[in-house]
Amino acid sequence: MLDIKFIRENAELVQEGAKKKHILFDVAKLIEVDDKRKIISQNLEEKRARQNKVSIDVSKAGQSGNIEEKEKLIKEMQPLKEEMQKMEEELKEVMIAWQKLMVSVPNIPDMSVPEGDDDGTNIEVKKWGEIPKFNFTSKDHIELMENLDLADFETGAKVSGFRGYFLKNEGAELAFAIWQLTMNLFREKHKDYSVMFVPSLVKRETLLGSGYLPQGEDDLYKTQDGEYLSGTAEVATMSYFADKILDKKNLPTKVLAFSPAFRKEAGSYSKDTKGLYRVHEFMKFEQVILCEASHEESVKHHEELLSNAEEMLQALGLPYHVVINCGGDLGLGQVKKYDIETWMPSKEKYGETHSCSYFHDFQTRRLNIKYRDTDGKLKFAHSLNNTAIATPRILIQLVENNQQADGSIIIPEVLRPYMGGKSKIE
Repeated sequence: MLDIKFIRENAELVQEGAKKKHILFDVAKLIEVDDKRKIISQNLEEKRARQNKVSIDVSKAGQSGNIEEKEKLIKEMQPLKEEMQKMEEELKEVMIAWQKLMVSVPNIPDMSVPEGDDDGTNIEVKKWGEIPKFNFTSKDHIELMENLDLADFETGAKVSGFRGYFLKNEGAELAFAIWQLTMNLFREKHKDYSVMFVPSLVKRETLLGSGYLPQGEDDLYKTQDGEYLSGTAEVATMSYFADKILDKKNLPTKVLAFSPAFRKEAGSYSKDTKGLYRVHEFMKFEQVILCEASHEESVKHHEELLSNAEEMLQALGLPYHVVINCGGDLGLGQVKKYDIETWMPSKEKYGETHSCSYFHDFQTRRLNIKYRDTDGKLKFAHSLNNTAIATPRILIQLVENNQQADGSIIIPEVLRPYMGGKSKIE
């Protein structure tokens, strides 16, 4: 959420930001509602002040025994009370409209964000690794995993429904191995990250605070009790710090968070309907950083998060490229985003495996996450996040890039210690 004072002072900039993100939002309408809110609030305060003064006069009249004066004042107050009640109801309605507009204001994208409508116009900024060239007819991950009894998609659909799956044998072991590799890499190289196992069952407020609501409602599962199943560990991790004042000396605060994740994939019903690319239930390690309210700090940590994720893919030996997302492919709160897309031989293209974003104070203002600066003033921290690794999607790239002519799969060397020393699945 943006500060209303900032929005009013930079209305044209905010409107241009919405346009760049291809988000329909009328800044003028918000300012109109805000004007109405301020006028009613001011009038109401004036009437409350008058009511307080008359209440004091009533008390004085009662204490002095002037019953006639007391009754006269009480009678005079009655129309004022009725007027105030009417204004309070009006203010309540205006506040609802104001709040709905405020949580829908898109954050302003960075100057470096390219123009574009959707992910088709994202721009490649880096490429790593050799794309494999097979001297045999390659298979996709579905055929490879079914032939080796690593996954069962048919039974998965029977048990879990559309996009359901079972990971079996070394297929399940590979997922566990990737989790252990992630933990070890952060334990050894990124000791400044604390580790959290966070809930995926969350309240509506947490999703509003992190910016996934109201826009992302269609992609979320909801329980009969009104709670939601989160699509990323970022939601609960950010909410862990809600309403807290952080110690500046502990900034940046860095977290490696793990949780199950759930998504309806509402906008992609006909896309990637088979296999592990778009599933409703998955596991995810998420990196989250809270830092000082400085654009330079945000940019620095954004590059750090990207580097950490690249390190994971390089350890696995998987070819990938990094794209900077265009304005039309940014979410409501994102200032800038990189996607890492990893090579999928079966599709002869890269597929998204990581999403790296920074938000400035968009999330922390909603969640009321502050720190006290050296000048003693309270400031909203800046927030960032990026996938460390998500399973089972990464198994697609892992098995397809490491397949052999006989249908076996070479296990990347870094995973072998977690697979009982095994080097091949056959």
